[in-house]
Amino acid sequence: MADESITTTLPSPEESKPTLEVSARETETAVTTSTPETQTTAANPEVTPEEHPPPKVTETAVTTSTPETETAAAQLEVTPEEHQQPKVTETETASTETSQKEEAAEDETTRIPQNLGSFKEESSNLSDLSDSENKSLNELKHLVRDALDNHQFGSVPKPEEDAANAPEEVTIWGVPLLEDDRSDVVLLKFLRARDFKVKDSLTMLKNTIKWRRDFKIDELVDEDLVDDLDKVVFMHGHDREGHPVCYNVYGEFQNKELYNKTFSDEEKRKHFLRTRIQFLERSIRKLDFSSGGINDMKNSPGLGKKELRSATKQAVQLLQDNYPEFVFKQAFINVPWWYLVFYTVIGPFMTPRSKSKLVFAGPSRSAETLFKYISPEQVPVQYGGLSVDPCDCNPDFSLDDPASEVTVKPGTKQTVEIIIYEKCEIVWEIRVIGWEVSYKAEFVPEEKDAYTVVVQKPRKMKPADEPVLTQSFKVNELGKVLLTVDNPTSKKKKLVYRFNVKPL
Repeated sequence: MADESITTTLPSPEESKPTLEVSARETETAVTTSTPETQTTAANPEVTPEEHPPPKVTETAVTTSTPETETAAAQLEVTPEEHQQPKVTETETASTETSQKEEAAEDETTRIPQNLGSFKEESSNLSDLSDSENKSLNELKHLVRDALDNHQFGSVPKPEEDAANAPEEVTIWGVPLLEDDRSDVVLLKFLRARDFKVKDSLTMLKNTIKWRRDFKIDELVDEDLVDDLDKVVFMHGHDREGHPVCYNVYGEFQNKELYNKTFSDEEKRKHFLRTRIQFLERSIRKLDFSSGGINDMKNSPGLGKKELRSATKQAVQLLQDNYPEFVFKQAFINVPWWYLVFYTVIGPFMTPRSKSKLVFAGPSRSAETLFKYISPEQVPVQYGGLSVDPCDCNPDFSLDDPASEVTVKPGTKQTVEIIIYEKCEIVWEIRVIGWEVSYKAEFVPEEKDAYTVVVQKPRKMKPADEPVLTQSFKVNELGKVLLTVDNPTSKKKKLVYRFNVKPL
């Protein structure tokens, strides 16, 4: 993808060519499975094996029903040394299909708040602090030094230490206080959680260290705790700012056996909290001090599950008091109506700063909301992205292969044009969130009288169809691959795609 060049062209009516259905290997994937389809095979004309520049991509919204609006844009001449990102050109025209009924977009904004305020994400670099913030940090460091010298954190001295003379040694999240620059990052979290009120920050720090000692956090990190929550809470990928992303899938608790095993009595609820704290502590040690969270509310147990409600309230308070400023953004997706009622219960226990980090999205806007913060290639397939479970095999793509996203407006057709300069096998993944569109793929040779190759016949894609199509085509002559999505509905659609080229 990094070697792409770009053109912005629209096909003119004179460029129409004969069409021939020929070989196209197709694999359709739905997270973990693929279904090959066999098509008729024919050979493409040969080209000379000389070197050619890499493919270039054009994304166009083309018109089929109003020819007077078709204009030919001047083709940009790009040398192989120049690399540009894909460019999207959209033209709003009537779709080639007519929607059978008016599809009113779900109006969630009146019921689900998108966010609850705004705080700027502050930098952890000392050079970015204001003078007043720097002053507060130095004051807090001075107070922490006095507290360590006077053993105010309450840790038990080592046997060989002279308790009267040796300063106290305190470690939090694997970072020894005041021993290196990482300690400044830790102290800044407490300062920001208390709006840079130095004495309040010190009190919070002392309470956190006492809680960690009482909860035996350092021992907990190394314990071998058993749970069945791998599908409930997991880390996957990074957001656009580089923060690791944690997913919490509450719908898994629809499984009555798992729910009872986790929440049926006080002892099990305590075990649940211990496993979550252990997961968080281990993640912090591996993944630095900043992360984001995604909470999937689809099929989440309702308000009647008092055990889950109680455990959640306890967890919210515990994390807010003892893990300040560890969440960059907390997104709740597939939010049902009843969650707003639940939020009114836990809301009073949260600080305004914590509330400002929350983002809510209903089912129809979940993928769109995630893409604001996380690139599509980093988002799991079940949430609208292209990333499969790490345990599954995807030989063609990885998290490092970037994806492009395009908005297909209502009643328009969007075409992605990939110009090929050499013999190769091109592999692409494509999806439209929720489908309800028509999709086709074809290869158009550069030679004027050559046949157009049908890679994928026009296919009406339904919401229940496989979420991601993976297809490939062997190119033996110069030309371009056209991926076309026709949106006949009254709703805008999100098109996501990526491709790789393997020279033959």
